[in-house]
Amino acid sequence: MTGSGKTEIFISLMCDVLARGENIIFLMPEISLTPQMQKRLTKYFGQEVALWHSKITKKRKTQILEGIKDNSIKIIAGARSSLFVPFENLGLIVVDEEHDDSYKSNSRPRYNARDIAVLIAQKVGAKIVLASATPSISSYFKYDVVKLSQPYIKTKKKYKFILGEKIDNNIILSIDKHFKDDNQSILFVPTRGNFKYLYCQSCGETHKCPYCSVGMALHRNYKYLKCHYCNYVEAIIDSCSKCNYFPLSTNRIGTVEAIDIIKEAIPNIEIEQFDKDSITTTKKLKDALKRFEEKKSNLLLGTQMLSKGHDYANITLSVIMGLDYILGLSDYRARERALSLLFQIAGRSGRSKEAEIIIQSANSDFFGNYLKDYEDFIKDELLFLEMAEYPPFVSLARVLVAHKKEERGASIVSSCVDGLKIFKDITIVGYGKAPIEKIANKFRFTILLKSKNRIELLKALHSVNSRDIEIDFDPIDFS
Repeated sequence: MTGSGKTEIFISLMCDVLARGENIIFLMPEISLTPQMQKRLTKYFGQEVALWHSKITKKRKTQILEGIKDNSIKIIAGARSSLFVPFENLGLIVVDEEHDDSYKSNSRPRYNARDIAVLIAQKVGAKIVLASATPSISSYFKYDVVKLSQPYIKTKKKYKFILGEKIDNNIILSIDKHFKDDNQSILFVPTRGNFKYLYCQSCGETHKCPYCSVGMALHRNYKYLKCHYCNYVEAIIDSCSKCNYFPLSTNRIGTVEAIDIIKEAIPNIEIEQFDKDSITTTKKLKDALKRFEEKKSNLLLGTQMLSKGHDYANITLSVIMGLDYILGLSDYRARERALSLLFQIAGRSGRSKEAEIIIQSANSDFFGNYLKDYEDFIKDELLFLEMAEYPPFVSLARVLVAHKKEERGASIVSSCVDGLKIFKDITIVGYGKAPIEKIANKFRFTILLKSKNRIELLKALHSVNSRDIEIDFDPIDFS
């Protein structure tokens, strides 16, 4: 449950571990969580706490390593790489927001920090706590569960479903009302910046990157189109590159466009853009959150960064858009991802005051059925996953082939499939061109495997492993 007071439990556990002379690793999914958590941990533990993530300088890393060596630093808090600091006497690992996909590395090595944390704790005899208001189904299934059934401060939340895909009058009026009442709001949109695509109303073609089989993302502020896979950039075009139809249209609202719409309707409101286009450094992150905490901004508007455990007492409105897009993804975890996101965004509001949650969705029957208790959804979804033979009841693995020559890539896939067919306990779910067929001028192919026998699946993968392929065990991205 969001707002349940789990941070206080973490701190109590940490005090016990430190009293025994042991050290602690506190994992968070992204650095977007670190400023507020750093403030809390430093308040209790002072200079014994150090932050560790990819944005800190080499000099600071050296200082932290020296502090670990002389035992002046006893708590490391940070993102995935925090797991690998050289603590000798590790007593506790906390994995906060354990459900978050950011714990899975999408580049080599493709490890999941949550799973590595469990392994490390087992190896060194440390305690481990996986914490989340919306636990991943696999963790719920595998590990013992302790449920905090009541929030730390109990407040009322009123849920309201609306139809549509854009910021309409209902949303504007609600934001304006909470603004005039001197309260703060958050608005979730599924698309960062102007990360949306130009498409032709005549032939339906999307303007694609010349090196990748994906649409070019529109960035109006910078007046260019950008591929978010290979980073190729070109000027904004007006007519269709296939049939010359004019003008091209856009779909899916982005944060920049959302800010323009709201500011036009509510001129005096101060809006904080909160996405990876605007929050590019730790300083920008701290400054944005400080402005919001000090009520210098009234609306926090952004993407999934909004769901990352932020805790502010004055938020009385959460507006959640784009859930139907997530629900419609071709991913067996689509329902889990959409509902978890709803709970996490809704959980940012109503921390100390009554709150209103506006959910823009045509699937109110699905979402409304589980608003009282996320655990009800997990139990129902486990029945479906068992029947459909998806994780956690089987293990999945994805073999990815990327080659500049399409024929060579297809040949490698064919050879791999032939080699995999000899393993009796392995099911080849499918193989062929990847959903995104080309990135950075390389043609992409995938083979999806599943098995109830995890060891046999590993043996099968070892048998086909080569320089030409990349293996993703327990994949969460199927593009």
